[in-house]
Amino acid sequence: MAAESENTAAGNIDLAPTKPPIWNDPVYRGIFFQVVVVAAVIGFGIYITNNTIENMAARGISSGFGFLETTAGFGILMSLVDWNEEMTYGWAFVVSILNTLLVSFIGIIFATILGFIIGVARLSANWLISRMAMVYIEIFRNIPLLLQIFFWYFAVLRALPQPRDSVSVMGDFFLNNRGVYVPRPIPEAGFDLVWISFFVGIAATIAISRWARKRQEATGQQFPTIWAGLALIIGLPIAVSAIMGFPLSFESPELKGFNFKGGLNLIPELVSLVLALSIYTASFIAEIVRAGIQAVSHGQTEAARSLGLRNSWTLRLVVIPQALRVIIPPLTSQYLNLTKNSSLAAAIAYPDLVLVFAGTVLMQTGQAVEVIAMTMAVYLTISLVISMFMNWYNKRIALVER
Repeated sequence: MAAESENTAAGNIDLAPTKPPIWNDPVYRGIFFQVVVVAAVIGFGIYITNNTIENMAARGISSGFGFLETTAGFGILMSLVDWNEEMTYGWAFVVSILNTLLVSFIGIIFATILGFIIGVARLSANWLISRMAMVYIEIFRNIPLLLQIFFWYFAVLRALPQPRDSVSVMGDFFLNNRGVYVPRPIPEAGFDLVWISFFVGIAATIAISRWARKRQEATGQQFPTIWAGLALIIGLPIAVSAIMGFPLSFESPELKGFNFKGGLNLIPELVSLVLALSIYTASFIAEIVRAGIQAVSHGQTEAARSLGLRNSWTLRLVVIPQALRVIIPPLTSQYLNLTKNSSLAAAIAYPDLVLVFAGTVLMQTGQAVEVIAMTMAVYLTISLVISMFMNWYNKRIALVER
């Protein structure tokens, strides 16, 4: 008792908290429940897969992906790569993916440009421009996308004249109910150098942009990056092409019989789908842009003007860079929506993934599980790639604490 009293008096009592038992430890408990959830999901997936395979076997339905090597035997209205009826279902899968990627890529580009213009116009001090932007937004975002696709396809493009009465522009561009016919560029010997100069121009523009940003942060001096980029990306290939004697010819479309032959044909299904997707999605992007710009403190604008910056510089150098941090996350959702909405192309017979692979191929082969699973996997992959890229860009432009 005397020694204990002495230790207490000396402050040597162990006051460290005792470690809880493993079943009551929050860390181990959290890991346990996560393992249970993952195991349950995997087990459910295995059960569904085995059950599906057994049911298909019981009904005499063949399974597997061997059908991809079977000859397709049907035509596809539009293809970015070589295609004929003798090719396989596997190649039809590739053709349909490329068509889906094409309409999604063009739609995203046009919707972004149009959406930013309408969004900025929505905040214009000009009463007429602001109201016109508002009317555009309220009209196109409140009409179902499928109806807009039908409008552009049936009411606009299908109502155009027959090929013999085509609307001609400069004698080489023709517009009729079969689509838009434009001259087809045909590269000749030496054109590879033009392509190389084009990609060199892009790489040089990126390098100059980074250098100009660091220079501005260090000295405050601006560099005309846009004009330099245009000179490199457009001017350099033109200069190389001139040196090589312009190794590019054009094949103009000609009316032969009941339709045009030669040239490049943009089918009405593609044009109407791009128009509908772009205009519809741009109405949502415009509101996202407007909200992003309004989220920037008005003091930033006043500070920029007090420094003598013009309105265009204030918008481009001060407001937009800060607004992008608000704009990018919802903009990503619109890109994903546009890509998935492209599956409505089947309504007007545009040969996308849903129409060609999940439609024609499924009907001919009866491989419903495999075809639908592959179709879903493609859309999931495209969406994940878009999300990864936009998340990377969003992280890149995020504010960095110093």
